[in-house]
Amino acid sequence: TRFDQEKITRVARNLDAEKVSRGELRAAQFEVIEKALTRGVTQGMQGAFVPISQDVEAAWTAFVQTDMPRLRAAGWQIEMTKQFRFNLAMVGDWYGEVEDASNDWFNIEIGIEVDGARLSLIPILIKLIRASPADWSADALARRDDGAPVLVPLPDGRSASLPFARVRSMLTVLYEIAMRGDGGSEGATTKLRLPALDAARLADLEHALKLRWMGGDRLRALGEKLAGFTSIAPVPTPNNFNAVLRPYQQDGLAWLQFLVAHDLGGVLADDMGLGKTVQTLAHILTEKAAGRLGRPALVVAPTSMMNVWKSEAAKFAPTLKVLLSHGTDRKKSFERFGESDLVLTTYALLARDEAELKKHKWHLVILDEAQNIKNAKTKAAAIASELTANHRLCLTGTPLENHLGELWSLFNFLLPGFLGEERGFRERYRTPIEREGDYARRAFLARRIKPFLLRRTKAEVAKDLPPKTEITREVDITGAQADLYETVRVAMDKRVRDEIAARGLAKSHIIVLDALLKLRQICCDPRLVKLSDTSAKKTSPAVKSAKLELLLEMLDELLEEGRSILVFSQFTSMLALIEAELVERKIKYVKLTGETRDRETPVKKFQGGDVKLFLISLKAGGTGLTLTAADTVIHYDPWWNPAVENQATDRAHRIGQTKPVFVYKLVARGTVEEKIVAMQAGKAALAAGILNGETGATKSLNADDLKALFEPLI
Repeated sequence: TRFDQEKITRVARNLDAEKVSRGELRAAQFEVIEKALTRGVTQGMQGAFVPISQDVEAAWTAFVQTDMPRLRAAGWQIEMTKQFRFNLAMVGDWYGEVEDASNDWFNIEIGIEVDGARLSLIPILIKLIRASPADWSADALARRDDGAPVLVPLPDGRSASLPFARVRSMLTVLYEIAMRGDGGSEGATTKLRLPALDAARLADLEHALKLRWMGGDRLRALGEKLAGFTSIAPVPTPNNFNAVLRPYQQDGLAWLQFLVAHDLGGVLADDMGLGKTVQTLAHILTEKAAGRLGRPALVVAPTSMMNVWKSEAAKFAPTLKVLLSHGTDRKKSFERFGESDLVLTTYALLARDEAELKKHKWHLVILDEAQNIKNAKTKAAAIASELTANHRLCLTGTPLENHLGELWSLFNFLLPGFLGEERGFRERYRTPIEREGDYARRAFLARRIKPFLLRRTKAEVAKDLPPKTEITREVDITGAQADLYETVRVAMDKRVRDEIAARGLAKSHIIVLDALLKLRQICCDPRLVKLSDTSAKKTSPAVKSAKLELLLEMLDELLEEGRSILVFSQFTSMLALIEAELVERKIKYVKLTGETRDRETPVKKFQGGDVKLFLISLKAGGTGLTLTAADTVIHYDPWWNPAVENQATDRAHRIGQTKPVFVYKLVARGTVEEKIVAMQAGKAALAAGILNGETGATKSLNADDLKALFEPLI
């Protein structure tokens, strides 16, 4: 009996032949449907044959490719409509073509031969991926069996069966491209247009598909180097460089030279204290020795770093002509830009000197402590991005402090367009990674920036550094201080909840931060907080601080042991309170805050051993200082971002340190400070996942976090 929709044609049966045929179908791993409604089959199909395997796709593919030709050769008549999903075309050779569209873009085409004609797979596969992204994500591909085929629909209605083991990497790359949405789109016919910085994808695809590209020699060579940049050829240190670079610093110099050779920008993101300035000076001197420094290099850095750059250049690269464009009479320096090798200016002066800086074409524009442009909307970030330069470089130990938008801002300066527009980046990366813990997106982003970001930690490369021991000292706030904390907590909790109910969490951040600030201040010292609530005002202003008492006890003990101590706080007003206690106890100290004009004198006194105690505000002294005389670091109050605290600690734990360093973190038990320390792990995981490729989900502050922050004292 032959079924054709509802029409039934009756023929004379040959039961013996049918028995043989059924045996041949069973040998081909098919079974007869004995009962109606089995496995979704209708009444009219009772007696039909279906694959035995639960993997219907693999079974039909094997049948069409292997058993069907054999059965036809044995005399079977087998008909298939073009719409039948497993009507498979015979796939011939694979091919790949690369076309240099311009210096910034290239076109690629990857395809197969079907019936002797070429057929591009790119538009077909991207359409397939975008139609059902979940089926082609990294997780979904990982669950697929390498032996299973991938069926792709062809324009004529048939399908092509592609071996999954061969196309796995191609699907991964095309998934990234399809999901990115801003780096390329399907061409009008067969090609994909991509930015030149995606050349590394060519190497990935070439190795995955076992094909050789036709054309695009320059791009393929660049792609190979980008994909395997860890094997960059070594570069000798310039003869007139007055330092012996450590092996990892020599690798850093080679990487910087690699970027210049290929007109690329990058982020040198070594840990604080590993010598980013030294590596950069060696890089500039190498450019001069090679005759490429026809125009000056411009370094933009915090004001506190001006003397550091000037002295380091004089020490390590004395043949460089260095010009410090800073101070009230700096306009006299403008006319000397062209005769200099290295010009130094500050972020604060970018806006004031914008017109003059934009007049010049720089060989290199280097942003030191580049986290200063982490907000792309600031004037400094905008002006830095508009400077004309052959090459761009960012130096920072913390390329990602709080969220991925900061990383986008750095790359917007270095390689405009590489990570797309800010809004698109937020939708495709920030939200999925930070709020939803999307591992696949994070892994892709980490791979994408990898060739342009070099990061080494002290644990990896500075094995000769003495150990660093971190100790958390918890303190209980009791009595009147605890009463004040609870009074303010209850009032602020209600205020925050009312504000969120009225305006939503996203628009209530100012109220939230103000509430958290007051609670943090009470943990440090009740005298810091300014209260307007009548009930809170009733608390005596002479309430003692349990944490300050702990600090003073520790200082007495540590100084008696001969320790050299750095004390960091985010609150300059807290440092003033500590200072008053030190004066009363006749303990010698030096201090550095944002109001300190002469930074060199307190540093020299501490480094020279004249004083053993250094009070430092986190913002003013967290960068730009070398304080290797210290063997003890005390963080009086915790901050959300562990990277900021680590930067401060690295004032002591850096190259040149010979003594073990002990780091104490003072935390008020059961308070908002304890919750902040717990949340620091999320910030650290986000940075590690993007910069180091580590796993672990991270999420932004949400309603549950707020609930935890405003919990009562235990």
